[in-house]
Amino acid sequence: MQSTARSFSSKVALLIASFFYVGFIPVVPGTFGSLASFVVYFALFPLHSWQAYLATIILVIAVGVWAASRAEADSKIVDPSFVVIDEVAGQLITLFLIPFTWYYALIGFVLFRALDIIKPTPARQAERLPGGWGIMMDDVLAGIYGNLILHGVVFAVSKIF
Repeated sequence: MQSTARSFSSKVALLIASFFYVGFIPVVPGTFGSLASFVVYFALFPLHSWQAYLATIILVIAVGVWAASRAEADSKIVDPSFVVIDEVAGQLITLFLIPFTWYYALIGFVLFRALDIIKPTPARQAERLPGGWGIMMDDVLAGIYGNLILHGVVFAVSKIF
């Protein structure tokens, strides 16, 4: 019975960690994970509720830490590339409280991907956290940086136009 339960929870963790298997796309899985986050973004936007959006971010991070930890342990790979739930969280954070337009979404996407690759301090150091915490937190921090920069862009654009 324990074997079946473990197998089921491993499958659920893999489903979540890979964001419904998007992480298994053979090229640039992180980029596809960031793009896949727009499914959540577009589903949340009609609610016009920053509280629901924030609750979703918190839920994605919490479940992502568990799923990424489990996927890492099951695969025996440190920070496996198929784990993209961290990119989903980071991309959602980047777009938090940003006006809903295609150009801000595009800027936010490019900005988050660049910051996720560059990993400015302390994002790079956050990777050293154990298990799913390290997998998730570097992208959470990149998302926070992206959000702050994008808010600056929105502010600048509002002053110019």
